[in-house]
Amino acid sequence: MSAENKPFIEIFADGACSGNPGPGGFGAILRSEHRVKELSGCEAMTTNNRMELMGIITALEALKKPCRVRVTTDSTYVVKGMTEWIQGWIKKNWKNSQKKDVLNRDLWERLLRASETHEIEWAWIKGHNGHTENERCDELARQCIADFRNSGPR
Repeated sequence: MSAENKPFIEIFADGACSGNPGPGGFGAILRSEHRVKELSGCEAMTTNNRMELMGIITALEALKKPCRVRVTTDSTYVVKGMTEWIQGWIKKNWKNSQKKDVLNRDLWERLLRASETHEIEWAWIKGHNGHTENERCDELARQCIADFRNSGPR
C-alpha cells in the first residue's frame, strides 16, 4: 500500500506515576479524519517511563491496518529512544552507552513490533503547557491512578 493510500492517524499519549515506582496510568488519543478514540490503563507498580511507553504502544496496537502516524508526546525518553538511541541499543545487544542493560527493554521491543507496519513521525511537545490533547491524556492517566487506588486496576 503506497503512503498516500494509507490513512493518517494522530496519536497523542502521556503517562503518569504516583511515586516512581508506584501506581501508574497512561492515556492516549487516536484521531483520524472521521473519528476520535480515547484509551487508558494502569498498573499497580510501575514507573513514569513505562507508562509513557505503554500509552503509545496501546494506541499503535489499536490500529487495524498500516497507517501514516504522527505520535505526539511530552516524553523526550520515548522520542529520543525511537529516533536516536534504539538502533544503537539493538547493535549493542540492548546495552546502553554505559554498557548496562537498557531499561524497559520489554516495552521497547513491543513498541518496535507495534511500529513495524506504520510510517511514524515522532513529535515532542512541552508537557503541562496547555496543549489540549496532552492535557487530556494526562487527565486520563491520572484518572486511572485514582480509579486504581479506589478499586484496583482496570
